[in-house]
Amino acid sequence: MLGSMLIVFGAFALIFLGVVGFDLIKAKANGTQYNMRTSFVAYGLLIPAVILGFIFVLLPIIYSLGYAFTDYDFFDPEGMTFVWFDQFKLIFEEFARKGDIFLSLINTLKFVVVVVPLQIGLALALALFVNNERKCVGLFKVCFFAPVAISLAVTSYLWKSIMSPSETGLMNLILGVFNIPPQSYIEDVNNAMYWIAILSAWQGCGYQMLIFLSGLSNVRKELYEAASLDGAGSFRQFLHITIPGLRSISVYVIITVFIGACRVMIQPYLMSGYYSHTMTLSLYMYTYGTRYHLVGYSSAVALLMTIVIGLITYLQRRFLTEKD
Repeated sequence: MLGSMLIVFGAFALIFLGVVGFDLIKAKANGTQYNMRTSFVAYGLLIPAVILGFIFVLLPIIYSLGYAFTDYDFFDPEGMTFVWFDQFKLIFEEFARKGDIFLSLINTLKFVVVVVPLQIGLALALALFVNNERKCVGLFKVCFFAPVAISLAVTSYLWKSIMSPSETGLMNLILGVFNIPPQSYIEDVNNAMYWIAILSAWQGCGYQMLIFLSGLSNVRKELYEAASLDGAGSFRQFLHITIPGLRSISVYVIITVFIGACRVMIQPYLMSGYYSHTMTLSLYMYTYGTRYHLVGYSSAVALLMTIVIGLITYLQRRFLTEKD
């Protein structure tokens, strides 16, 4: 593995040096004033970040791509052989008989369908709320953003305690006041993913709130004043001024929230474990790679996920982005 790593690093270094050389040659050809010493200092300052990106981002991607076509077992690395597309064949066979990967896809779709509109809607509503000049607006911003600063592990355990199926769980205690029997929540086979989606939207909407807030600050106030003079109410102003003004930012938010939702793993893993009713594609991939040590199979799942998510993201950008 060390030898292959050095080969990949050497190829990457050559490409990096080629890009630097091409940049210098192109600048000279265009007659651009170019200080050689300053340029080398700038590229030298980039080297630490480039090395870290290579080790922790690019190299794992390259190895995962290669492992997807092997039968690599974590406990038997020397016995690794290329099986080409056999791992993908196993994935499709598992999917055809509606095995764990089929259930994982259904659970991931449930999560995406709920969390994407819910999280974006909450973020936009909070941004509109704090965008107005009112007392303690800074405090509201901090409170709305606070869940984002809490790690997903802490948030998951916190909500696991709140939604405990026992009578001592906070939500069941509240229901008990109204004589409603205790609910299962995360143990509920049919509704567990919806509860996880709700808490995930609560945890992440503060970040998108700040993005929407920055977009709202760029919408010209004169447009609202002119619309108000023409008799347009708040809803019509929101529909014809705010929404068009936030279009480009909304596309970015939709794409990032969608990608994050497709990769959900920590919440179902910490709140439920390895149960099929909360198994997602990322958790399925993680389980087969770490628990069953089938790195080749896990890498094949990761590659298919990347292709599908990439295609959907491309379609989102194509149909949602303004052409002009």
